[in-house]
Amino acid sequence: MSIGEIAAVLRRRWYVMVPLTVIGLLAGLHLYRSVPVAYQSQSSVALLDSTAVAELAPAFGNPISNAGGSLVVTADVLIRTLSGADAARDLQGLGVTDPYTVGFAANTSGPMLTLTVTGTDRAKVLQETSTLTTFAGEQLNALQAAAKVQPAYFVQTAPVVLPQTPVPQLKSRYQQVLGVVIAGVTAGFTLSFVTETLLVARRRRREAAALAGAQARARRRLPGRAPDAAALLSGYLGLAFFIPSNLTLPGMGGVGTPANVFALLGLFWYLATWLTGRIRAAPGTRLPRVVTWLLAVSVLASYLADATRSSTHKEVLGADRGLIGLLVWVSIVVLVSAGIQDRARLDVLLRRAVVMASVVAAIGYYDFFTATNIAEHISIPGLHSSVAQITTLDRGAFTRPRSTTAQPLEFGGMLALLLPFAVQQAFDPVRSHLSRWRRWGPVVLMGGALPLTVSRTSIIGALIVVLVMVPRWKPQRRWTAIGLLLGSVACFKVLVPGLIGTITTLFGSFLSNSDSSTQARTVKYSAIVPYLEERPLFGRGLGTFTPDLYFFTDNQYMLTLAEMGLFGLLALLALFFTGIHQGGAIRRLAAGESDRELGQAFFASALVALVSSATFDALSFPMFAGMFFLTIAAGGSYLGFIRRSAPKPRTVESPCPPAATRPRRPEPAQPVP
Repeated sequence: MSIGEIAAVLRRRWYVMVPLTVIGLLAGLHLYRSVPVAYQSQSSVALLDSTAVAELAPAFGNPISNAGGSLVVTADVLIRTLSGADAARDLQGLGVTDPYTVGFAANTSGPMLTLTVTGTDRAKVLQETSTLTTFAGEQLNALQAAAKVQPAYFVQTAPVVLPQTPVPQLKSRYQQVLGVVIAGVTAGFTLSFVTETLLVARRRRREAAALAGAQARARRRLPGRAPDAAALLSGYLGLAFFIPSNLTLPGMGGVGTPANVFALLGLFWYLATWLTGRIRAAPGTRLPRVVTWLLAVSVLASYLADATRSSTHKEVLGADRGLIGLLVWVSIVVLVSAGIQDRARLDVLLRRAVVMASVVAAIGYYDFFTATNIAEHISIPGLHSSVAQITTLDRGAFTRPRSTTAQPLEFGGMLALLLPFAVQQAFDPVRSHLSRWRRWGPVVLMGGALPLTVSRTSIIGALIVVLVMVPRWKPQRRWTAIGLLLGSVACFKVLVPGLIGTITTLFGSFLSNSDSSTQARTVKYSAIVPYLEERPLFGRGLGTFTPDLYFFTDNQYMLTLAEMGLFGLLALLALFFTGIHQGGAIRRLAAGESDRELGQAFFASALVALVSSATFDALSFPMFAGMFFLTIAAGGSYLGFIRRSAPKPRTVESPCPPAATRPRRPEPAQPVP
């Protein structure tokens, strides 16, 4: 369905669209006038050690200030105390009845706390902030007195930022108003197409009662071009690959990239096309949508779990962004697996993904050899960076490229995810008429960029691709590939001196557990256990376990356990193993060698995602997550095409093969007169 056809439906059903839109506008206006403006005041306090604590516990020291060897732990104890129910009751007795939050100050690693009060009375909010600031010091003294600490060893609170003049929180108010208006417009849009579907179906039933035959059915078809989701997804790929991942729309955080917003609009397009009967999912493509539905259920369960606990405002916003991210993933899976009806268009989509990824890899070469990052110089009006600052990362003597991605790990993971398809397309006989550069250029660019990231994730991904795909090749091709790989290592050693040694040292320190990043990951394994014990089944909510509130996990499985619990981890593993199963099934059912290699490519790609997710929080990065869900959905769609084209197995009732596949008997030679 084209944009013109969508506009035509809305014009015909104006009596549905206009009233609901007006109701949404009036409701938003009423909300704007009736909901009072919220004011927010903040203060900051720092914890200072006592001068008498030079003699450490247990002799004369303060056990609270030395818990864990840092006042940061003391600050964490104070935050938990002030956030408890007992402290809330005491503060209500002191007149603090508005919502308040206590947390670590942003962008600081020391024992500094930020106290925030939000309410509708400006003067009262300021008074409550002063009361909360004083109460924090009293609670800290009470904790130390309960631990029988001598007053000389008390940790003190020192106000760093006095209670600030309350400022109006217009952003949250406007978001509520905009949400009501968007709900009205969306309801009008959806119900317009529902009405169109019902009326068209009724008209068709009436026509079917009066007319019969193929000619009448042809007249009843809606005019317009056949819907093409591949073109829509190509636009998504262009936005995802060529607009840096850190550039997002204001107010949406990391999920507000233009590519994600485009994917959400694509979901609306599909729903409108589906409601009007213009498109139907192809048979045999249901599996990716089923496992994505399982993931959606786990995300919604974690969202409800977050709503049942006393989460902070940042966690609530993170959970909302998690729902937006889920809708993006659902959009990609639905558009690929249900929106593409022709296998040729699916081939085109995968080729475009490989070509665009090779361009991103080429930009990575520029970053590596110029020791810079091209994303620093890209600025688009209306978009702003979702991270505080983009910095160039180094390891050893080398700059780690990331091209238009958010991080070198995402850059390497995304290339490893798509590298198997580049190899499969290079060997595809259908493309044998093209020049060698056009067939092998993407393989060289993507495969060569992986070692430049100086990352274990990239090297492991490349090894998985080699170990999965090369053994399945014929001996001549296999030994040629092994020789080229060894030659490539030698070329890197000559062209980029020290790179191979740095990578070898990286893996050596990993195996000996002497690497600092490995040790940091090992420490986090035990640090996340308390959060798992607190909410083991459904977690804390997708998007709530943010580094500014907790810590980096660098492991998608750990992050999933913390945010979505065991249920979410099972749903994530189901996604990975679905991709592996689809690749193996395509290879088993394929009739030709090209399709068998395509199945092996899907198998390798899903295995890369399965292993790489243990080395970084993969789904937190929009480009990697988008390509992962696109490949999972494409695998399901290809499997459906191949199953429908595969010959039916022989049975007792039908012992003979179909006529199309039955070998023809040679005709007897005619006698020559």
